Amino acid sequence: MVISMKTTYIVRVWMPDRPGALGALTSRIGAVGGDVVGIDILERGADRVIDELVVELPGEELVDLLVAEIQEVDGVDVEDVRPAAQALHDPRLDALETAAILVGAPTPEAAIEELCTHAVRTIGANWGAIIELESDRLVVAVGDVPSPGWLAAFVAGSQNSARLDGESSGPSDVAWSPLPSARLALVLGRDGQAFRARERRQASALARIVDTRFRELRAMRSRLSHPSVNH
Repeated sequence: MVISMKTTYIVRVWMPDRPGALGALTSRIGAVGGDVVGIDILERGADRVIDELVVELPGEELVDLLVAEIQEVDGVDVEDVRPAAQALHDPRLDALETAAILVGAPTPEAAIEELCTHAVRTIGANWGAIIELESDRLVVAVGDVPSPGWLAAFVAGSQNSARLDGESSGPSDVAWSPLPSARLALVLGRDGQAFRARERRQASALARIVDTRFRELRAMRSRLSHPSVNH
């Protein structure tokens, strides 16, 4: 008896934001023996929606056929297909677990390091960095990050464009979020795949959590070091 081993993929698609579109898409996936086991909406607007589908296939040799079937659906485009991690996580539960880790950081330095590490993992970036907003100093790096000068220029350019037109500009595959209390910035990047609205909001939320924790820990450290505490 031969047991078929299923393989799992993350399929990012652009599709019309209209009734029946998702049903037509899942029907095509089913036609090649695929099973949709998860759906995550990344961005919505202008009558289009960007979804990430978690799809189980009977074998990896069916990936090309899967893409061809999906693109037969009117108005649907495949942006990316990648193998899923060995252990799939519920993104909502994963976000809560990450937030718990960040809130529990014991020192300001640990909070910053945990932010960079877990933002890269949770959001799905290829690299992450923490830089000082007022200099080019690189505080934490995960992965193959660009030079500190490039990172600082990217953040400064994004800040200036946001002041002018209300929206930040720059490469779509780089995202950043400020930590005002710490005077730092989180910068995330990946190779050629744009960060979508939900992912950018998630990065911003993680940065706000750590900025608050940084402020609390710094105030606690200041109180403990005050002479009146030791006498």
